[in-house]
Amino acid sequence: MAYNSGFPMTYQPMYPQYIPASFQPQMTQQQSQMTQQNDNGILWVQGEAGAKSWAVAPGKSVMLMDSESSTFYIKSSDNSGMPMPLRIFDYKERTEQVVQSPAIQHQEIDTSKFVTWDDLDKRLNELLKQREVSDDGKSVV
Repeated sequence: MAYNSGFPMTYQPMYPQYIPASFQPQMTQQQSQMTQQNDNGILWVQGEAGAKSWAVAPGKSVMLMDSESSTFYIKSSDNSGMPMPLRIFDYKERTEQVVQSPAIQHQEIDTSKFVTWDDLDKRLNELLKQREVSDDGKSVV
C-alpha cells in the first residue's frame, strides 16, 4: 500500500532545488554582448572584425559603434538571413554650428537700358502732341 503523508500528491517543496554550476548553460560571447548593449542602447564592437562577426536577424539592420576609433558600421541582412555588405562610416564632432548662406552671386544689373518715369512721361507727351497734330489734318512724322 502507498504511504500518504497527508499532503496532496502534487505538493511542491517550498525551496527550489539546487542546480550545480556545472549543469547551468554558459553564456556565449554574443549573448554577453547583447546583455551589455541593453544598458545604454548603443551597440559597441571592437574594430571592423567585431562588426563583421556581429549576428543580425533576418531582414534587420543594426548600427554598431567602434570602441577603438571614430567609426560606425551599419550591418544588414536580407529576408533570408544572408548578410549584406558591411557599410563603414567615419564621423567627427561638430564643435560650432556655423550657418552658411548659399553662395549666390548677384550680378550687377545695367540700369541704363531701363526707362525712367520721366523718360516715359516725355515720350507719352510727344506721342500725344503727334496725335493732336495728326487729328488737325497735318502730316504725321
